[in-house]
Amino acid sequence: MHQKNLTELRLALDTKAVSAVELAQHFLTRIEAANALNAFLEVNPEATLAAATQADVSIARGHAGPLTGIPIAHKDVFVTRDWKSTAGSNMLAQYVSPFDATVVERLAHAGMVCVGKTNMDEFAMGSSTENSFFGLTQNPWDLAAVPGGSSGGSAAAVAARLVSAATGSDTGGSIRQPAAFTGVTGIKPTYGRVSRYGMIAFASSLDQAGPIAVSAADCALLLNALAGSDPRDSTSLAQETEDFTRYLGQSWNTQANPSQATPTGQTQERPNLKGLRIGLPKEYFSAGLAAEVRSALETALKVYESLGATLIEISLPKTELSIPVYYVLASAEASSNLSRFDGVRYGHRAAHYRDLADLYQKTRTEGFGAEVKRRILVGAYVLSHGYYDAYYVQAQKIRRLIAQDFQQGFAQCDVMMGPVSPTVAWNLGEKTDDPLHMYLADIYTLSISLAGLPGMSIPCGFGQNAHDSRPVGLQIIGNYFSEARMLQIAHAFQQVTDWHTRMPEGV
Repeated sequence: MHQKNLTELRLALDTKAVSAVELAQHFLTRIEAANALNAFLEVNPEATLAAATQADVSIARGHAGPLTGIPIAHKDVFVTRDWKSTAGSNMLAQYVSPFDATVVERLAHAGMVCVGKTNMDEFAMGSSTENSFFGLTQNPWDLAAVPGGSSGGSAAAVAARLVSAATGSDTGGSIRQPAAFTGVTGIKPTYGRVSRYGMIAFASSLDQAGPIAVSAADCALLLNALAGSDPRDSTSLAQETEDFTRYLGQSWNTQANPSQATPTGQTQERPNLKGLRIGLPKEYFSAGLAAEVRSALETALKVYESLGATLIEISLPKTELSIPVYYVLASAEASSNLSRFDGVRYGHRAAHYRDLADLYQKTRTEGFGAEVKRRILVGAYVLSHGYYDAYYVQAQKIRRLIAQDFQQGFAQCDVMMGPVSPTVAWNLGEKTDDPLHMYLADIYTLSISLAGLPGMSIPCGFGQNAHDSRPVGLQIIGNYFSEARMLQIAHAFQQVTDWHTRMPEGV
């Protein structure tokens, strides 16, 4: 059952080939057996099986939706009622939420069954899931490699088929990069598409929730349940509800020529992307891109050409500025957001202290890890008197220029493509002593987040030689609210390739 996609699991549940309880128990057994990966921070079999039992009741009554009874795992950045919600930090190690995040609430309303909370970089700060207070997560393709971060637990769980799908959050690439490193599909929607209510905040103007699954078709089903306006989130966009599966299997020019549309539920023998213009930012294919990643991308782009798409070179000249801009703005927002963890209201509190100031100092010293402290210090610095205008304000101005670069690029193309990361997954411990080197790994994802655009990663090959077991991801970048078209483009590639169906040895 763990090798089936969401559509196949739906059929198995509806035909009574398996019950929701049996399916949940199957995945709980797999999670327990794969404990060494450390992809999960908590499982609660009692709560999981109770939800699965309720799903079976809905199925028996004929009230099942597309996702009813299907297991889901949640990144531990989303608070979940009656489950620990730690954000991978000692600061929240014992915190049990009294309410559900909107992401959790909507998937539960769709009938999905939570099987656990997944590991992550502390407060979503990191690119490798090595910064978790609860220990690092291993990459199921190569146990010596990182799974990417900060949603590395979710990505590793899906890659190892410990669960069919998982939620993630993306601030500067934290869905796309781990999806690329573990050979699965992940999408970061347009900023504001999915509610941030109940997501433990890192950088409020950048954080965005999204799904991680085996395929683009699975991600489309999940996004149908996740997206939508939420009055509890002031950054939630009032967009009309849409079906993100509506273009799957159809010709690219379906919208312009409805008569060419494929009947609902059917797919063409071979996708037709004639008329699709793919922009290739020349800055993404510079000398910093590893040869093994470039080779896999070039092969993938030839597949798109064979489907009728046209490749166009474009330029995003502000790309190199995205790293300093991101780490100024994200650190500033983190400094502000994490000020609430002071040992007074909830979370960790130092056992011994002299006065209030000593309580604050000891609590935060004990509660936060090194990477979180580093970003709080940077953020406090750039927001301080005398430096606010020089750093924070200037970064906001450049952020607007980065967004303008993308709009000029989209005047020439329908979608952009390129690498997710300059390299395949690196070795565990390789970059932990050099945070600046690790920050550079986000060069191709940060600008999309700064502009608030949707982006996704799909598997397109593997590294070569010493890295022949480490996946490569192709990044697809769309204009605002173009998720349905991006998913169509990704699905077309997955109809004619099998990279997304490949699984680590022993799965």
